[in-house]
Amino acid sequence: MIVCVCKAVSDRRVRQCIEAGASSVEELQIELGVATCCGCCEDSVREILEQSGVCASACSSTGCAPLVFMREAVAA
Repeated sequence: MIVCVCKAVSDRRVRQCIEAGASSVEELQIELGVATCCGCCEDSVREILEQSGVCASACSSTGCAPLVFMREAVAA
């Protein structure tokens, strides 16, 4: 299933990147470009991280902080 339409990234590719060591949305942004355009895939990417057991160890009990889009970080 395509997770990020803007960058044509599938859930399989996200899972492969997590298995290879990515442990945050920010790392997946850098590696795959997910959640760097419109941001619609952010929730799906976070869900895949959570299903993989990565988010549970990296996030606080109040949940993950919203990510900063790369274009916003560059503009700042």
